[in-house]
Amino acid sequence: MTVLLREAIGDRLRHARTNQRRTLREVSRTARVSLGYLSEVERGRKEASSELLAAICDALELPLSELLHHVASDIGAVQQTPDTVPTTVPDGRPEPARGKLEGGRVLPSTLSDDLSDLRLQPMLSHRLTSKIGEAPKAVVAA
Repeated sequence: MTVLLREAIGDRLRHARTNQRRTLREVSRTARVSLGYLSEVERGRKEASSELLAAICDALELPLSELLHHVASDIGAVQQTPDTVPTTVPDGRPEPARGKLEGGRVLPSTLSDDLSDLRLQPMLSHRLTSKIGEAPKAVVAA
């Protein structure tokens, strides 16, 4: 399944804003972007320009490079092929995944730094447990 860049960016921006417990109105005012347009960007409906992304990141006190790094990690996690998704066997050894990853179920969301917090989770058939910024160890695919 293909993930659009604008959707992944929007997910990350919304995640950052909600973690700070800030409203769309507050961030849009600080970034000098209309509330409706910011909402559309967060929902992945509008493609934000680099200037707009910089303004939103400044308003969120989130470095643009950090946003893009997290977005790249999120897209990479979703786009792994079944043969490249590592799994573990009971004794903890990594083993290549067998079978195909299919559409997952919606998992309850929480506010933290887990990759599973994103709207992308319905595309995954498993929950990623690694924290953002951590090197992935192994993921158990169900």
